[in-house]
Amino acid sequence: MLKEFSFGFGDQEVTINLPEERVINVVDGKPAIPVTDVEAAVKEVLNHPIGTPPLKEVVQAGDKVVIIASDITRKWVRHDLFLPTLLNELNAAGIPDADVSLIVALGAHRHHTHEENILTFGQEIVERITILQSYAPTEDDFVHIGKTSRGNEVSLNKHAVNADKVILTGGIVHHLMAGFGGGRKSIVPGIASYKTIQSNHSLCLHSEVGQGVSQECIAGKLENNPMHADLTEMAALLKPAFLLNAVFTPNGQFARFVAGHWYEAWLDGCKTAQEIFGVTVNGKADVVIASAGGFPKDINLYQGSKSIGNAFMAVKPGGVVILLLECRDMMEPPDFSDWFNYESLYERELALRAGFTVPGFIALKLGFMAKEVPHILVSLPENKEFIEKTGMIAAASLEEAIQIAEEKLGRKDYSITVMAHAANTVPVEK
Repeated sequence: MLKEFSFGFGDQEVTINLPEERVINVVDGKPAIPVTDVEAAVKEVLNHPIGTPPLKEVVQAGDKVVIIASDITRKWVRHDLFLPTLLNELNAAGIPDADVSLIVALGAHRHHTHEENILTFGQEIVERITILQSYAPTEDDFVHIGKTSRGNEVSLNKHAVNADKVILTGGIVHHLMAGFGGGRKSIVPGIASYKTIQSNHSLCLHSEVGQGVSQECIAGKLENNPMHADLTEMAALLKPAFLLNAVFTPNGQFARFVAGHWYEAWLDGCKTAQEIFGVTVNGKADVVIASAGGFPKDINLYQGSKSIGNAFMAVKPGGVVILLLECRDMMEPPDFSDWFNYESLYERELALRAGFTVPGFIALKLGFMAKEVPHILVSLPENKEFIEKTGMIAAASLEEAIQIAEEKLGRKDYSITVMAHAANTVPVEK
C-alpha cells in the first residue's frame, strides 16, 4: 500500500508515494507548548532555580556583575525578551544597572555594530547597561586562568575573570560537535581567546591524523564527548555564579527556561531539548530520505549540513542517504564552500588541523560521511558541478534519486526512514 510523503524544497513541496510497509520511521519533532508569559516564567526560575539558591541570594549589593550573552548569529535566542527581567531582578537584589555589564560572546566572530547590539539585546538593555565585546583575536583582552586535564590552556576575557559574579545566558539546542549548545559554550568559545577556542575545537578531530572527525563529537551526545568534557573543565575554572538558558519549541518559541547552577540547570535543559527534538527510531534504515524543511533552512549547503548530519545518524552502514536541499545560494558562504577546493580529504584535514574553523570542520565531516555511504542530493540543476566536488551525487528529481539509490543497493526490498524536518530532528535509537 502506498502512502504520500511531503518534503520542503525551497519555497515548494515535493511529494512522493512510498510503500508504507517499508517505511520503518517517520522522524518528526514533538509539539511543545510555548511559554505565554515570558516575564513570569523567567521570574519563576530565577526564584526557584536548580542547584543554587535564588538569584537574589547569589548576588549581594556591591557586586560587579557580568552577564554573558550570545552574539547576533544566535539572534533566535531572543535575549531582548528575557534580559530586561533578569536585570530587574538584579536591581531588586540590590545591584544597580551601573554595576552590571554585558559581554557579547563573539568568540572569533566579528564585532557587533551598535545597531546589531540593539537588534540582539533590545534598545532597553543597550540604554541601561555597559555593553562589552569579547573578540578572540584581541589578545590583550584575555587572561590565563589555568589548563584542562587534556593540557589545553584556558585564557578568558579579563572583564569576566575580574567580575564578582558571572551570569551565563543563551539557548539550548542540539550542537553538531558539543552535543548541545548553551551553558558552558557561552564561555568557550564565547569569551575565550583564539588559542583556547582552537585547542578545544581540535578535540572534534580524530586522534589519528587521516581519520577525519571524532565519532564521539556529535549532536545529542555528551557521554565520552571529548569536546564537551574539555568545555566543562574550562567553564569550571571561571566558576560562573548563575545561569539562565532557554529551550525552544520546533517553531522557535520559548518552550522552557532553566536557571541556577551553570552545569546542573543547563543539563536539565538539555533533557528538555532532547525530549522535544530527539526522536526515538526503530533502528537504522537502508535508505533515509530527508529535507531541511525548505527555505531558509536549505538556502545553501552550509545551512543544509545540519540536516545531512542528522540524516546520516539514521542510515545503516552500506545504506544510502537521499537529501532534498534547493540551495539557491549554493556557494555561500565562501569560508565554507572554499574548503572543497582541496584535492583530497587528507589535504582538507591537514589544513583544518593547522587552523580550525567550524565551516572547515563541517566541510570535512560532510566529505567523510559521503565517503562512508552514498549521499544523493536533489538540488537545483546549476548546483550539479559543486555537488560532485563535495563527494555527493547530484540528482534532478526525487524519483531519479531513488533510482540511483536502488542501483547502489542492488535491490528493491530496502527499509526507509523519512525525515521531512531533518534540520530540527535528531534520531535516537531505542
